[in-house]
Amino acid sequence: MRILCIGDVVGSPGRRIFKSKVKELKDSGAVHAVIVNAENAAAGKGITDAIAEELFAAGADLITLGDHTWDQKTSYALIDKDKRIVRPANMPEGCLGKGWTTIQTSLGAVTIISLMGRTFMNPADCPFKKVDELIERTIPRGSVVLVDFHAEATSEKICMGWHLDGKVAAVFGTHTHVQTSDAKILPKGTGYITDLGMTGPINSVIGREIAPVEKRFLTGMPSFFSVAEGPAVLEGCIFDIDRASGKTTSVKAVRFFEEQ
Repeated sequence: MRILCIGDVVGSPGRRIFKSKVKELKDSGAVHAVIVNAENAAAGKGITDAIAEELFAAGADLITLGDHTWDQKTSYALIDKDKRIVRPANMPEGCLGKGWTTIQTSLGAVTIISLMGRTFMNPADCPFKKVDELIERTIPRGSVVLVDFHAEATSEKICMGWHLDGKVAAVFGTHTHVQTSDAKILPKGTGYITDLGMTGPINSVIGREIAPVEKRFLTGMPSFFSVAEGPAVLEGCIFDIDRASGKTTSVKAVRFFEEQ
């Protein structure tokens, strides 16, 4: 089973290249399933019902979210009910939505667990204890399990990879919008990359217009950060997974550029 995991989609440029490239990859049989982090898909803040359907229609099988999960109030019911959308599992008790889900694909069951880091992030329960609890008590046996760890600190992400080595098929980081160069298979068979990167405007500061961000750094004054325009890039990672063992056999970071 070949699964494409795509880094944070930012605004309309990110959605545009997603629709262009993912359909092409799925139609050609290059990938069998697509997991995408879309917590920045609605003008950089959260997701809407219409955007979720737009991404599903373009080939997404599962959507993960992160610290911007609740930025769009109109999407609360969708996140709570649609089994293809997951928010971080270690959000506080009583939070709407679900932290993991299993779907059926043409090549078998795929389970995604969403987690959020605690270093330089909003308050959350321990992601390490939560994922252990889910794997030991809740996640159905026999499915291919992947984990989206939405976190700021690279050390926290790397530690999660080692923590889950041999327990899940793959661990991939999201949130920083910068693709890392450490895609690999850990010793016990878990595919890993610290951050998938960003699917959004190339000429930007992690997806936002350059000038307002520069002004903020130069003056310390608040600025409104709009999503940048122009050509986009799609970044992510392809994991080849052996369905019998549930282990990754190859991993490759990918980057697709939109024509200038």
